[in-house]
Amino acid sequence: MSNARTARFSRRGLLAAGGALGLGAVLTACGDDDAKDGGADTKGSAASGPWTFKDDRGTTVKLDEAPRNIVAFTGVAAALYDYGIEVKGVFGPTTTKDGKADVQAGDMDVTKVTVLGNVWDQFNVEKYAALAPDVLISTMFDDAGTLWYVPEASKDKIAKLAPSVGISVFDRQLTGPLQRMWELAESLGADMTAAKVTDAKKRFEAASERLRKAAKAKPEIKVLVGSASPELFYVSGSNLSVDLEYFKALGVNFVEPTEEAKKATGGWFESLSWENVDKHKADVILMDDRSSAIQPADITEATWKQLPAVKAGQVIARSTEPILSYDKCVAPVEALAEAIEKAKKVS
Repeated sequence: MSNARTARFSRRGLLAAGGALGLGAVLTACGDDDAKDGGADTKGSAASGPWTFKDDRGTTVKLDEAPRNIVAFTGVAAALYDYGIEVKGVFGPTTTKDGKADVQAGDMDVTKVTVLGNVWDQFNVEKYAALAPDVLISTMFDDAGTLWYVPEASKDKIAKLAPSVGISVFDRQLTGPLQRMWELAESLGADMTAAKVTDAKKRFEAASERLRKAAKAKPEIKVLVGSASPELFYVSGSNLSVDLEYFKALGVNFVEPTEEAKKATGGWFESLSWENVDKHKADVILMDDRSSAIQPADITEATWKQLPAVKAGQVIARSTEPILSYDKCVAPVEALAEAIEKAKKVS
């Protein structure tokens, strides 16, 4: 295995494990501007007729009818579920060690889907084939078209069993992927005029305006984005991640890792030892809510407990991999708006 590929794999593994917040720039781009912007061609519906969808790689999937046997990354399946589209199989964090639904599963009944893999680099190809999949859908954390949580070792076998759709969550604002998931759900037959759907979009827009006003009223409040592992504390930059790019556009004042530190991770984050966790000054801390990351209540490091924002109780959860439905994106926006509104300057 080449050094470049090794670097790519380890970086992808870090993100899956909760440490990193994206894939490195070492991945080779294979799309064009049209692919980045995306665009839905939603001829037909789930009821009858042919189905066509152009994904964010610029790849157009064409089927005789809308797919019924859908297999998707857990977070994608959760978003489609909010729009009334259910999948047959999932891969990615779906259940916790005690058998409950993972945070990335949203409102799905995880007992009613076939779980092909629950952790990084796990994907049961035989079970996947048995589902007779019509399409596989995942997100993408790079501009090279890498489907999230599809293992490198078995991706070719998986690709032969069904066409795939990729929705990009790389280097763009949250509203872009939200719209793309909306278009995908609509193409699959979801009723996008339903009150539940339209009300969720209005609530998201209202929450966004609240955050914009909060950030404008308190520009001095610095927000640090972190993720905890036993050995290291990771500080995310505000570029590349869809939620942080959106929040920054609304005026949130983020603490940024040093450029030198970000270069080592393709621009995503900075790794700090727990002894140096106080390197950056912050008033509010956003912490990775994924089950792969240590949650704030379980951090025992004394240096963490001494951080001004921690002592002030100004730590909130971050949906590091947002479920791309408007309903699920309301709470993270509202939480950050409230945190800034109530925050005291402690840095």
